Amino acid sequence: MAGLSLKCGDCGTLLKSVEEAQEHAEQTKHANFVESTEAVLNLVCVTCGKPCRSKTESDLHTKRTGHTEFADKTSEAAKPISLEAPKPKDDVDMLEAGDGSNSNKEEMVVPEVDQQLLMQLEEMGFSKERATRALHYSGNVGIEAAANWIVEHENDPDIDQLPLVSVTTKSEAPKPSLTPEEIHQKQQELRERARKKKEEEEKRMEREREKERIRVGKELLEAKRIEEENERKRIIALRKAEKEEEKRAREKIRQKLEEDKAERRRKLGLPPEDPAAVKPSAPPPPVEEKKSSLPVRPATKAEQMRECLRNLKQNHKDNDAKVKTAFNTLFTYAKNVATNPNEEKFRKIKLSNPAFQDRVGNLKGGIEFLELCGFEKIEGGEFLYLPREKVDTAVLQSAGNELSSAINNPFFGVL
Repeated sequence: MAGLSLKCGDCGTLLKSVEEAQEHAEQTKHANFVESTEAVLNLVCVTCGKPCRSKTESDLHTKRTGHTEFADKTSEAAKPISLEAPKPKDDVDMLEAGDGSNSNKEEMVVPEVDQQLLMQLEEMGFSKERATRALHYSGNVGIEAAANWIVEHENDPDIDQLPLVSVTTKSEAPKPSLTPEEIHQKQQELRERARKKKEEEEKRMEREREKERIRVGKELLEAKRIEEENERKRIIALRKAEKEEEKRAREKIRQKLEEDKAERRRKLGLPPEDPAAVKPSAPPPPVEEKKSSLPVRPATKAEQMRECLRNLKQNHKDNDAKVKTAFNTLFTYAKNVATNPNEEKFRKIKLSNPAFQDRVGNLKGGIEFLELCGFEKIEGGEFLYLPREKVDTAVLQSAGNELSSAINNPFFGVL
């Protein structure tokens, strides 16, 4: 049986002719070729007509274009291979020139395409050869069809060569090209689709960002809740430890009084008290000297403010009206700064102002409270000033809460 192909003994590639074998040898440096009865595979895409010479090539075409149907025309294209070496091109030209039978050979020329579409494709970055080939095979219908053709056939071996057609084919009336209005409309449609796609992508990204903001917000709320819970437990444990310490201190004082009483009776020569008449108190349980497992933390800003207000009321407990006026004035200062942080007039207080001195300045603890809110003495102590960048809304909120409690709680500072 005559051979149908040449097979490369180095890589197993099937080749249709001696010319292909020579070209393969030049590209790969392979020199071991044998005649094979296996025909070169010829799978033709039913959708676009692209021939594929191997299963791998057809799979790549399917992956790139989505075309899945191929017609197997291997048997139609199979023919016995000629092992004669091709004649040099110069010899062929001489034979054609001397042989009158080839004088009637059809002339091949570059087909005519829409020049305006060709210029637009070249402006988009495509070479003249690719643009001409795409316009010719897509029928000169428009930019989009030509661009799609280039994408689908970008791996064709002759993609960068000008297409050639016979004069007869060239003389056929070309398909009418689009008018400038139709081209403009097509461009508008392409731009509109691109705009809509961009808007959809931006909406999707915005949804993702919103989900991320919600997630971060939930995490922050949970972290704040855990911190508040730990703070509440710490305060409860601290108060319990204070009560136990107070209880032990009272028991020590009572025991010391009993010992002093017994010592005085002994010095006066009096007999000890009758145990039956006075029931001795049970000795206090031994106090184990151990370190508290509760971590010691510095007083919070709110605790410092509360202590400052308590001292202010204790220092002026004989004048409740003056203390209440001071509390209300401090509350007004904190509220004005919290609601209008950009107003400098609310963040600057002249210490020599008679009204300020009468209401707050002359009361011990008033200026200290404002300093806890963030106010600083400037210009040699003439003014109290709170810089804009140091305005802490949380601290001012705590100050307002403590002042509200001091104003409304009749027992504040009594105990």
